[in-house]
Amino acid sequence: MSSYSVASIDLSAVRHNFKRVKQAASQAKTVVVVKANAYGHGMLEISQALSEADGYAVARLDEAIALRDSGIKKTILILTGFHSVEEAQACAEYDLAAVLHNDEQLDCLNKTRLSRPISIWLKINTGMNRLGIDVGSLAHFSRELTLSENICQPVKLMTHLACADDMSNAATEDQIAVFDKAIKGLSEQNPIGEQSIANSAGLLGWSSVQRDWVRPGIMLYGGNPFCDKTAADVELEPVMTLRSKVIALRTIQKGQSVGYGASWTATKTCRIATLGIGYGDGYPRHAKTGTPVLISGQRVPLVGRVSMDSINVDVTELDSVEVMDEAILWGKGLPIDEIANSSSTISYDLMCGVTDRVPRVYAE
Repeated sequence: MSSYSVASIDLSAVRHNFKRVKQAASQAKTVVVVKANAYGHGMLEISQALSEADGYAVARLDEAIALRDSGIKKTILILTGFHSVEEAQACAEYDLAAVLHNDEQLDCLNKTRLSRPISIWLKINTGMNRLGIDVGSLAHFSRELTLSENICQPVKLMTHLACADDMSNAATEDQIAVFDKAIKGLSEQNPIGEQSIANSAGLLGWSSVQRDWVRPGIMLYGGNPFCDKTAADVELEPVMTLRSKVIALRTIQKGQSVGYGASWTATKTCRIATLGIGYGDGYPRHAKTGTPVLISGQRVPLVGRVSMDSINVDVTELDSVEVMDEAILWGKGLPIDEIANSSSTISYDLMCGVTDRVPRVYAE
């Protein structure tokens, strides 16, 4: 039996969102983030749709090789870099760029002679305290990389913003100041390469961080990059619309409950529709009662717990509903960020969580 659910991927919407990137950062080159299967949208399909990008960013070597093998000739950047001599050699073999963020990676480069030099993006920790070398080590790393025959010169410099989604948070300005001070000190000793700071929120909200390269991610897929705005506020369009179908209808009486744990009980006679989608498909298990679903263009509330293969919604207020009617879980007409908020998570999690048993259908 085929799936009741489908994730419709609107390629014209992802191109529209890419145009918003270029409008906001017209002077910068763009490396689009397509890691984690393009946030669940399909890495190869999205990369091909965004052929105007200057490059593509992934998290792991196997993702980068898959992109290169698909015929992409442009820059492919591995955001976590390489983690062994063999992986560094693979970067050379496939002409991949790599982020360098720790001593172990530098040791890998010093232990081998690559078949050709690779492009390195040296990541500086300016306050996120996740990946990146400390500012005090920057001169040492820069000196070592400048002397290395394994590296294309000059080395690019980057950092990552922790709080750019909150325009009222001073942390972003602090990170920019740390980065610029470090770069100024470095430029007095060695030539410095191109710079990259801005993620989606950075390039839309902080013009001072756009620099030479921007790295849009969530905004490409129509997710909201900010904590106090909607995606529509910044003219982004949803790319994924998750759809399912009504697979059963029943009437329940006042006092009867629905679903595991009897967590929701009817306060009056209700018409309940069961949809053929659940957490086994990627619908969030922790979606609260009241989370909206669209049927016939009208919002109806989720009731009871999410099951592996199904959810239940109260369709009492609809004039008409039938088995096999379509339901929209998020996307066109129902912002994914609203569903994420109702599930105590973020849109990234929902997008990436749509499982392989939900087919992706691509259309303009």
